[in-house]
Amino acid sequence: VQLQASGGGLVQAGGSLRLSCVAFGRTFSRYVVGWFRQAPGKEREFVAHINWSGSSTYYADSVKGRFTVSRDNEENTVYLQMHSLKPEDTAAYYCAASAVPGTTYRESDYTYWGQGTQVTVSS
Repeated sequence: VQLQASGGGLVQAGGSLRLSCVAFGRTFSRYVVGWFRQAPGKEREFVAHINWSGSSTYYADSVKGRFTVSRDNEENTVYLQMHSLKPEDTAAYYCAASAVPGTTYRESDYTYWGQGTQVTVSS
């Protein structure tokens, strides 16, 4: 499966953005999808994930209550709605997919990765 992330941009602190991750190829509805981010000079970190049906989601503590992950399997798309953005949310955001049920926050569990989309939050 090929993933394409989009929706990044420049936003002021306190603002909102919605990222999209569109999948091409195999049946997307059977994949767990995760969002990760990498800030300059830092390691890539887990942000959120959603199971194949959308019934289960999980968030990093740093984004809990501000970010919401959702999916539309008919559109082969997973979204990351981000509110109350902070300068420390500035990073390249990546979506990733795994065919393994129960996949959560570990990068190594994800097989397919999209290119990053840059989010910059100004103070």
